[in-house]
Amino acid sequence: MPDGIDTVDGTDRPSSRQIALAQIRIEAGALEDNLERAIAAIEDAASRGADLVALPELFTVGYFAFDLYGRYAEAIEGETLSRVSEAAGDAGIAVLAGTIVEDLAATDSVETPAADGLANTAVLFDADGDRRLVYRKHHLFGYESAESELLVPGETIETATVGGVTVGVTTCYDLRFPTLYRRLVDAGVELVLVPSAWPYPRLEHWHTLSRARAIENQCYVATINGSGAFDDATLLGRSTVYDPWGVSRASSGDEPALVTAEVDPKAVADVRTEFPSLRDRRL
Repeated sequence: MPDGIDTVDGTDRPSSRQIALAQIRIEAGALEDNLERAIAAIEDAASRGADLVALPELFTVGYFAFDLYGRYAEAIEGETLSRVSEAAGDAGIAVLAGTIVEDLAATDSVETPAADGLANTAVLFDADGDRRLVYRKHHLFGYESAESELLVPGETIETATVGGVTVGVTTCYDLRFPTLYRRLVDAGVELVLVPSAWPYPRLEHWHTLSRARAIENQCYVATINGSGAFDDATLLGRSTVYDPWGVSRASSGDEPALVTAEVDPKAVADVRTEFPSLRDRRL
């Protein structure tokens, strides 16, 4: 992380941080190639001065490779996340490894929602490579998808402060469930990272839901999608950073890209003061 920190309203919180969304190409079952692309994106983001970089949903095995989930499931302490942690520490950048197929029975360093089974799990590492947050996808997709049959849903929500920004995580289909985001707001979140594997043709849903979550919660929402085609689906990309007004600050097409934008915690506070809709909540 950069050493220089600007003060905001007399605190030691930064006025802004740069985040990067790594929209990498994902090939079904090509774990080593996909992981190498992810590590290269981490290094690229760090070289551009980003403070945090986020990876897409199931960036190693590929979301639509359902028949490979069991074969390539790993513990949180497994090789994939160990290498991401090492890359974060080496590059001096926070990394959201979002997500892997987690083998719940093999994980032993954090509490799991079940004694065994698989989960769709994101892990946030800080710039020293230390684990700061674990999020398991809460809402499992059932429409023309095997996800809800194969995976165990998450049960807990965590936030972490990275570079002075309070960060939360949701995953892909979670975008359709606004009460989850209200819980994050109540936990003080200023930035929600959303690793995803959103396919064509639901482009309008992707934009509308993401923007709505930013507007109604008056926070930054950063959606990190993959790039690439599977047998039955093609990822639509369009990784985007929305500000607390719902304005797109940076976005991509459907090809591999590194999307960068500034995230300013003071802007979150200012919007919530200027237009205090959250104070009018009754539920």
